[in-house]
Order: sequence, then C-alpha cells, then structure tokens
Amino acid sequence: MQYPDLAAYLDRLKEAPPKAPVCLIMAEDEVEITSTLSHHLAAGFGTVILLTPPEIGLPEGFEDRVHHAPHDVFAEAALPRAVNRLNAALPAGTWVYYCYNAEYLFIPFGESRNVREMLAFHTEERRSAMLTYVIDLYAADLGRFGNAVSLEDAHMDRSGYYAQARKDADRNWEPKERQLDFHGGLRWRFEEHIPFNRRKIDRISIFRTAPDLRLRPDFTFSEEEYNTYACPWHHNLTATVCSFRTAKALRTNPGSRFDIATFHWHNSVRFGWNSQQLMDLGLMEPGQWF
Repeated sequence: MQYPDLAAYLDRLKEAPPKAPVCLIMAEDEVEITSTLSHHLAAGFGTVILLTPPEIGLPEGFEDRVHHAPHDVFAEAALPRAVNRLNAALPAGTWVYYCYNAEYLFIPFGESRNVREMLAFHTEERRSAMLTYVIDLYAADLGRFGNAVSLEDAHMDRSGYYAQARKDADRNWEPKERQLDFHGGLRWRFEEHIPFNRRKIDRISIFRTAPDLRLRPDFTFSEEEYNTYACPWHHNLTATVCSFRTAKALRTNPGSRFDIATFHWHNSVRFGWNSQQLMDLGLMEPGQWF
C-alpha cells in the first residue's frame, strides 16, 4: 500500500485505525530492507509501516502487507520525530515498535511465541513500555562483505557490556530510579569514531501511545516511567534489537572506514539468530514470562 508521504498515511488513520501492534521501520538505504520487513511480519505485528528516501521503493511481494511512504529519513532526529507523529495519530494505548533497516527484533522465547503474546503479558504486568538493547551485528570477513552486513556471516560480541547510573540534571545529578545507561559492542570498542551522545545501546523501542508523549532524540521518552528497565516490585521483560546499523556506518564513513580492518576480536561469536543465545548471554530478560 503506497502513500505520497507520511502525512497521507496518518490522515488515513482517522477513519481506519491500524491493526496492533504497529511496527515502524525507517530505511536509510536499500540494505536488507526485504529481510527486515520479512522478520517483523513473521514476528506477529499487525501493521508494518516502511519509510524510505524517495528514490527507494517498496520491495516486490510486500504491496499487500506493508504501508510504504517516502520520507526525509536524513533529517535531524528523523526517526523520533516520525514516531512522535505516529503517536499523536494513533488511538491511546496502541503498542508501537520502531527500528531502522537491517535491524531485527528478538523477544524471549520468540521461536514459539509472537510479539502479540508478549505485549499481552506485558500489559497485564501494568507496563507501558519496554527496554531493548541494541546489539551490534557485523560480518567477520570485511574482505567479502565490505559494508559489514551479512546474514550468513553475522557475528556479535559475547561480552563487554556494562551499565552506568543515569543521572538527573534537574536533581543535582542524583541517579534516576530504575534507569541505567547501557554500553558495549562496536560503540564501545570503537568509541573514538562515535559521538559521545550516541554511544549508549539502550532504546525504549516498544511503547504504548499516550497523549502528549514525546520520544526524545536519545530514544528515551518524556514520561520517565517509560524509561525504566523494570517496575518497582519485580523484573520485567526486555527485548533485543540486533542491528547492523553501527557496523554499516563505521564502514561507510570515510573517517572510520580506513581505520578499521576488522570488527572481529577474541570475544566475537557467530550470531545464531535465536532468542536463547541472547538470553544465555544476559542480553534479554524474560522476567516472569515462562
């Protein structure tokens, strides 16, 4: 389903609200758009929206399953701004997930359960958002895969992840309750090439729409409870966004491309494309969901 722009799609929602949960994908280039769409359709999303530069069209075979609109994906904070427009247009309480192309959502026990079941449970837990960790994927052989993207040769870091207290500038820099800044992966190992304000790997990628809610450029929300990793009384579910985006950017940017011969190191492990590996490495929390 094709629209001239995002505004045209949002106008349509006034008469025909989408089937939830909603998945918004912003493609910055043509890399792995097809696999990104296929992965999230298979995950159980009721509606998938794809935003692309005007010169990139919807891949064949998705015309009846994906809503597509051209968009200025290179504007400042393009994805958060698109999410905020979607939040304003959707009925309150609608579950939304957002990501870029060549990023893949994994949920606990995702091989036998879908995202609708997970969000039904999360709603029963009285949660309105879910913390996700963005885990870097990269090809081990950059000689064969110059942009560091390969589904068959995908690797990830099995260690090197850590968390720091998130400080509150409005309260004398005291730690915020149940909020942490998470680091690791390529943004940690090659931090000299990453701007300071883009080094953390946590996103609140899944949330319920609400009036006046705003997603900020750092992928946290204006409602502070949305930014917490768990409720006060027990652990909650978390999910993982496995992403080639950082590796792709480091190989595309002239300032870093010629400084990096390989992303592979002694803590690299082949990515198995399954949720159990991510849970075993502590990169995803099943909480009370058994």
